[in-house]
Amino acid sequence: MNTEKTEDHRPWGYYQVLSDEPDHKVKRIVVFPGKRLSLQRHRRRAEHWYILSGEAIVTRNDEQLHLRGGESVDIPKGAVHRVMNPGTQNMAFVEVQTGDYFGEDDIERLEDDFGRA
Repeated sequence: MNTEKTEDHRPWGYYQVLSDEPDHKVKRIVVFPGKRLSLQRHRRRAEHWYILSGEAIVTRNDEQLHLRGGESVDIPKGAVHRVMNPGTQNMAFVEVQTGDYFGEDDIERLEDDFGRA
């Protein structure tokens, strides 16, 4: 396993892969104030998001959930989802992926603020 923890920068913030194993992947994700990730879904993985700091608005199918540090949400495989930082400080969360495949090409973008859909 590669233990080097490099940051992957995106228009909305950045993430760091903390663990990448055959049965799971763990990322620490930071979302800049006022930014949001693409509206997306995954065919081959489910995710559990644990908010570390800041505030998040999570879209999960037809729901909108307001979460703060210490709160979490499960994103089932196939669910349409997105996270947004409505606050004025960076929002950080840990994402635990479970399933049979964790590649970035399992992201189906339905809507994106940065032209990637």
